[in-house]
Amino acid sequence: MTAPLLQIDTAHGVRTIRINRPDKLNALNAATLDALDAAFADADADAAVRAVVLTGAGPKAFVAGADIAEMNGLTPVQGRDFSLRGTRMMRRVEKLSKPVIAMVNGFALGGGLELAMCCHLRIAADTAKVGQPEINLGLIPGFGGSQRLLRLCGRAATLELCLTGAPITAERALQLGIVNRVVPAAELEAETMKLAAQLASAAPLALRGMLDCVNIGGECGIEEGLEYESAQFGLMFATEDMREGTSAFLEKRKPAFAGK
Repeated sequence: MTAPLLQIDTAHGVRTIRINRPDKLNALNAATLDALDAAFADADADAAVRAVVLTGAGPKAFVAGADIAEMNGLTPVQGRDFSLRGTRMMRRVEKLSKPVIAMVNGFALGGGLELAMCCHLRIAADTAKVGQPEINLGLIPGFGGSQRLLRLCGRAATLELCLTGAPITAERALQLGIVNRVVPAAELEAETMKLAAQLASAAPLALRGMLDCVNIGGECGIEEGLEYESAQFGLMFATEDMREGTSAFLEKRKPAFAGK
């Protein structure tokens, strides 16, 4: 019996999606891209899910890249379509209404780094390595690597990673702003789940508003971004969660957010 491409479970409002191709270092082929797209669509629609953790199976890799064996025989049109397939899935993750944490447990190279970067937050093991090595295959990043790297860490670092293709350590990735935190490998899952639990207990509509503000405001001018933030801020006053949060603060108790 063939093992499922993804292992998915939910506990206490946190959905964990684990790419399950450890023998291929969790490389992204077309079937895996489609499975991820469906899994994130389901997480977005499920009201019981408050936060998502994405990681890879096995001790070596988050995702070591796109599946080179599958790419090797593609025509130019098929290559473009494969790129668009991955880009659409990763854009879905980026625009998800719930926070997504990449738990980078090993190599995140090429498509793997691109997948991690479309998540909202990234926690890496101190043993992890990240990079965009497509130049070594006669390729360029195809799932948004050049664009998200540019927005995360600027022109100089993006050109260094993409032009040389050399992987960097998790600590260097932290310095460049590619990952948010680096923790000892033995503590990675516990620290990631601790953060996920914190997000899962926060006000869901406020989380969604903040994600929208960053996604939309980050791609427009400052005046438009400020206007959008003010509109989203005003919308929060129509929510039960806002009344609960402010009342809990005044009453010196922990709020219980219902996502309403």
